[in-house]
Amino acid sequence: MAPRRIRLCADDYGIAPGVNAAIRDLIARRRLNATSVMVVAPALDREAVDSLLQVAADARAEIGLHLTLTAPFAPLTGPFPPLRGGTFLPLGRTLLAALSRAFDPRNLSAEIDAQLDTFIERFGRAPDFVDGHQHAHLFPQVREAVLAAVSARAPRAWVRQCGRANGRRVAVGDPKGLLIHLLSRRFRALAAAHGLAVNPAFAGTYRYGPAADFATLFPRFLDGLPDGGLVMCHPGRVDAALERLDPLTHLREREYAYLEGETFLADLAAANVRLL
Repeated sequence: MAPRRIRLCADDYGIAPGVNAAIRDLIARRRLNATSVMVVAPALDREAVDSLLQVAADARAEIGLHLTLTAPFAPLTGPFPPLRGGTFLPLGRTLLAALSRAFDPRNLSAEIDAQLDTFIERFGRAPDFVDGHQHAHLFPQVREAVLAAVSARAPRAWVRQCGRANGRRVAVGDPKGLLIHLLSRRFRALAAAHGLAVNPAFAGTYRYGPAADFATLFPRFLDGLPDGGLVMCHPGRVDAALERLDPLTHLREREYAYLEGETFLADLAAANVRLL
């Protein structure tokens, strides 16, 4: 039987030097075949861009835009209410603002356009795909602006939906996974209306906590994932820059250790899966 081919995408390139280095290492070793880039993050300097372009070209890995609309990051555009101390709102308040349609549509579109344009300027081309930090691209009001911008500026890019494979239930104890699974129903319909491709299925969410065991979870992500499906991951090395910006720290090192090891390759083989 032919193996299933999947995308394994590392999010958050640009957030910190230790994360960047880990992602590039895994791409070079062909343990990842995609990464999404935060153009508003502090560690996306010229060297980080050039190094990623080189390693991705050698490994034929995709580079996408990780649209960022939540704290502690700041918008590229000036007028982007609501803000908190000059930064985007935290995730929960961003969701509430989206549900209540509290964003100014013109400012929202301007910020999304600015992040797309910045990616194109720095990488010299449009992104291969577009997704969202903390999945904010799926939120009501935001998704309409995102899809309109992608269809206008990067119509060949695919966009990430976070619905599970047909018939697959979201794991008990994964409320985030359930929420983005439900939000993805409308997102897929709107993407189709814009003529944009989406990944056929998604996996990779879990409850981040000290007891989380990525090595045990990863084979479950592959279970039932169809050809072309996407698994999200967050490998990295912890440094001071990461600790200042994100609570997800040492779990990144666990993910990195698993993905660089032989157990990962054995798990792919056991599931009859390979990277696209």
